[in-house]
Amino acid sequence: MTPGNRQAQLVAKIDVLKQELLTLGDLRPGTLSEQYNVCGKAGCGCKADPPRKHGPYYQVSFTWQGRSHTQFVRQENVATTRQQLRNYERLRTLVEAWIAAGLELAALRFGTAPVGPRGRRGGARRAAPRAKSQ
Repeated sequence: MTPGNRQAQLVAKIDVLKQELLTLGDLRPGTLSEQYNVCGKAGCGCKADPPRKHGPYYQVSFTWQGRSHTQFVRQENVATTRQQLRNYERLRTLVEAWIAAGLELAALRFGTAPVGPRGRRGGARRAAPRAKSQ
């Protein structure tokens, strides 16, 4: 395949990704969790053997602008929240694909080495020891 053909393919791919981004709908970052709890009432069924805990209660946990947040989600909003979470994950996937295509396109246009995906290295990286200040 010639570099010109590959460039045209990448431009077309980026255009398709842009169009898909327009169709996403509402977004919400985070993870939805389902929780059950035990109350403080004596004789409540949640303390029986086996316990029948209260719930489910749903909440979304996410980090936004460097801060952690948790929001409760009403039962009637769980399906919508799940769709928003899926839309957000799709956004992330589309943006990653756009970046990858853009990097490859830039490498072709500028005649530089393409940037490959990061692989896992064997073993953990350690920071160099810091000199002690005196």
